[in-house]
Order: sequence, then C-alpha cells, then structure tokens
Amino acid sequence: MELFKFDKQVGKNISHFNSDFIMSRIVRTEKPTQLGCMYLETNGVVGYHEAVVPQLLLVIAGEGWVRGEDELKLKVKAGDAVFWKKGEGHETTTETGLTAIVIESEELNPSEFMKKRI
Repeated sequence: MELFKFDKQVGKNISHFNSDFIMSRIVRTEKPTQLGCMYLETNGVVGYHEAVVPQLLLVIAGEGWVRGEDELKLKVKAGDAVFWKKGEGHETTTETGLTAIVIESEELNPSEFMKKRI
C-alpha cells in the first residue's frame, strides 16, 4: 500500500489559454480504465479483499481508515490517495462517512504524477 497527496497544495498553477486554476494530476492510461465514486455512510466498510487489478482510491470528502496486508490501519482524509497493487489485500472503513473516487486499471502508476504522503 502506498499513500499519496492530490490536494491543492501539491497542484500546479495553470495559465494556458488565459486560464487561472490549480491542477493536481493523478493518472494517465492507454489501456481500459474503470472509474467509480464510492459513498460510505456512517460506520461504512469496504471489506477486506484482494485487488483484482491495481486500484487507486482518491478520498474527496470525509475521513476514515485504510489497511493493507500488514494489518496497519492508516487514517485518510480528503486529498489523500491510496494505491493498492494487483493481488494486494486491503480494507477501507469510516466512522463518520467517506466519499472517494476509485480508479482501476492494469497500468496505474500514481508516482508518475503524485507526491507520496509523508
């Protein structure tokens, strides 16, 4: 399991075409990619299972906990991203609710664009 940041503080200012915004790049793929939005309510859980393909969880609201095969629970909040490799066991839980975008693809490489969380 690897943890990354994609919040505003790690983004870059974009000014092309008279634009004025901050962009935090996340991923680029050429192979099929599946995106979804996951809503965990109070005391929600995504039960422990193995990732079928590499998977990136982008927390966009709320907070919770993730754990991998090492059983170590790590707190996550909006702006955090969690990456699990294919076959890696993992679980996500929350006491207060959590919303996340999930990206699944054989060619995910989040370290190409995102900074690791310290």
